[in-house]
Amino acid sequence: MSTRKRQQTEKGLLLLSFFAGLALAVAELIFALVSHSQSVLMDAVYDATELIFIALILFLTPLFYKPVSEKHPFGFFQVESIFLIVKGFMLLSVSLGVSFGVLQSALSGGNPVNGLQIAAFQFFQGLLSVLIYSVMKRRNTALNSPTVDMEILGWKLDVAYSGGLAAAFLASKALERTPLSFLSPYFDQIVALFIMVFMLPETVRMLWRAVKNVFLFPPEEETVSKIKEVCCAIMEESALDPVFFDITRTGRQLWVSIYFTTEKTTLSVSALKAINDRLNAEVGVFFENCSCELILDS
Repeated sequence: MSTRKRQQTEKGLLLLSFFAGLALAVAELIFALVSHSQSVLMDAVYDATELIFIALILFLTPLFYKPVSEKHPFGFFQVESIFLIVKGFMLLSVSLGVSFGVLQSALSGGNPVNGLQIAAFQFFQGLLSVLIYSVMKRRNTALNSPTVDMEILGWKLDVAYSGGLAAAFLASKALERTPLSFLSPYFDQIVALFIMVFMLPETVRMLWRAVKNVFLFPPEEETVSKIKEVCCAIMEESALDPVFFDITRTGRQLWVSIYFTTEKTTLSVSALKAINDRLNAEVGVFFENCSCELILDS
């Protein structure tokens, strides 16, 4: 897929996620006001926060496809990581703020809601989330975008979350005729806090990965091992001995500098270029946005 085609596909997927998320956020907000459900309100706040991020990233997407230059040796890939950090802190602050309000409500006597009404709403919301997730997953096969991957993960979580909420509120109706009926007024708060606990690990992982990218930390060990496996096999055939791998990730781009030695007394520029081109081609099969360079360690 050409660079222009990838850019258009990525922008189209982000627009799809934005407008679908906007529709859901508005529906959730209206339903939360009508039903007085704090779990639905929590979901609406999350979705609204996501919309702010997508709106900002839509304006920045063209930058991620600009070539590197002397002025910007790492391109604009770091911008994406910085916005992922901003998004992570926004989600954390929103989660803690809403959770504090939920706890206050629980301590003041709970919040009785219509469980069947909320279950029906979450069921239909889950069906829409399945549709959006399926479309984005199918069209994302040719892309390598951390932003789109994160949006797909978000819709996947929405599917699980909506289904879980629908099942949970249906189960809560069964409590009304049991010795645990005293939990009914607090069930909405319990579910809302569970949502926060469920989403917190994903938010922290996303935030930590973005921080690592900004500070040019190496990628995960699995990625490093795969790159070394592919590169070492090619270099061995060419009588080059790798000494040190400098592997860095900035946003969606991997940078691989391979310092090497050789017993050859001469090494032509054309031969070195051919080996370098082969490295980029074969590593590119596994990691699309990856740039390899060979550096003679004298």
